Amino acid sequence: MINKKHQHGIALVLVLWATTLLTVIAASFAFSMRTDTLLGQNLAAAARAQAVADAGMQRAFYEMFKPISDLQRWKGDGVPHQWEFGGAKLSISLLDVSGKIDLNSASDDLLKGLLKSVGLNDEESNILLDAIVDWRDDDDLPRPKGAEVAEYKAAGLKYRPANAPFETVNELQRVLGMTPELYANLADTLTVDSHQAGVNAAIAPRKVLLALPGANVELVDAYLLARQEALLKNLPPPPFAPAAAAVAGDDGSVYSVRAEAVSLDGTVFVREAVVKIDQGAVRKFVFFSWKEGAATLKPIVEEQVAIH
Repeated sequence: MINKKHQHGIALVLVLWATTLLTVIAASFAFSMRTDTLLGQNLAAAARAQAVADAGMQRAFYEMFKPISDLQRWKGDGVPHQWEFGGAKLSISLLDVSGKIDLNSASDDLLKGLLKSVGLNDEESNILLDAIVDWRDDDDLPRPKGAEVAEYKAAGLKYRPANAPFETVNELQRVLGMTPELYANLADTLTVDSHQAGVNAAIAPRKVLLALPGANVELVDAYLLARQEALLKNLPPPPFAPAAAAVAGDDGSVYSVRAEAVSLDGTVFVREAVVKIDQGAVRKFVFFSWKEGAATLKPIVEEQVAIH
């Protein structure tokens, strides 16, 4: 027969095990609650930052609908406008993409000029130009220095050219011969949304102006100075005569809109959209894209405009 002392020992062990089990359960529950709380806080912070960024987009759309004669109307030049809303800070920009080169509509001369302006020599430019055009055309016949199915297969790639217009600028990275470094240098000069063979010199960045036929460093820098002086005097920008054949109209209607929100707790959310203004009887927006963007790697300190 088991004596009482032995029974007490077994009971003590059971109590200790039960206590340990309850302690583990309590600790696990507390950890789970803490994790859920932190997750909830992070989700709430992200939602607040997203809401603020979307409010910034609405501010941008409001500015876009102002009459062109309004001197306070935001220009589609990509200059960031600073705004505070709901305790958060916003950087909002509008960029008329007619100041960029359309990957699908640009002429061979314009694309080659762009490739040469970022450092490629004549032969390298011809090879990459032909590969780009072979990607976007609708046939399987390679251009003289281009690349179709056989060339991609020979390069060890498991995909083939789209033989269709570029859907995004990012797609350019898949073209045979395109390197990450070269793409990074080209991406901000390109678009697939303007649907124009030329560019709007009035808002085009320096890199794009240098790509225009007949342009050179001296002419471009002189033009940029004249364009800035006209802007300060609220005058229309001068024409860029050396490349008139590759210059599109001055009134673009497709914009790349970006709003970066930074909340008080440091949470960042970026909203990006490509929008066309429909100039019909009832003015409205047509959205080509609406997505979350990447935060800037460093603060923008040049040409910032404070707004209230």
